[in-house]
Amino acid sequence: MNALRLALFGIAVVMLQWLFFGRLLLWGAYPDVVLIYAVWMGIRFGRVSGLMAGSATGLMMDAIYGTWGVHMFLKALMGFVIGLFAPGERGSVLFSTRRAFAGILVTALIHNGLLVIFIVLESGTRTLSLLTVQLLGSALYTGLVGALAVLFATRR
Repeated sequence: MNALRLALFGIAVVMLQWLFFGRLLLWGAYPDVVLIYAVWMGIRFGRVSGLMAGSATGLMMDAIYGTWGVHMFLKALMGFVIGLFAPGERGSVLFSTRRAFAGILVTALIHNGLLVIFIVLESGTRTLSLLTVQLLGSALYTGLVGALAVLFATRR
């Protein structure tokens, strides 16, 4: 039952990304809550769960946006790599807001850097806005949204 609830939560996160957060632009940048979900699954349940959550949610994003394979690969990679650092049997995962912001920011920088490389290779576009908006702006925005999510999760 717990796996079903987590899968439904993943579907809800993808729908929120598509319907709300993808349209919440700030100077062209938007947060990636699906990446936050894949990272959370990797940290909370380990590398296999992070890989599976990243693959499933990335595949749904690829189907929505028509970028077959790109989001699936990147989200699965990030969920797996972050899952390598999961605490395991050492106890629950407790984060301060600053640590969550820094961790999600670094993860988003790596994710968005690879995404920019894929965009450049696929389309041949080489503009400065890819670096400033997609790489830096979206990573900062994703880190901020992740820090707010941790802040609200710890307050309840």
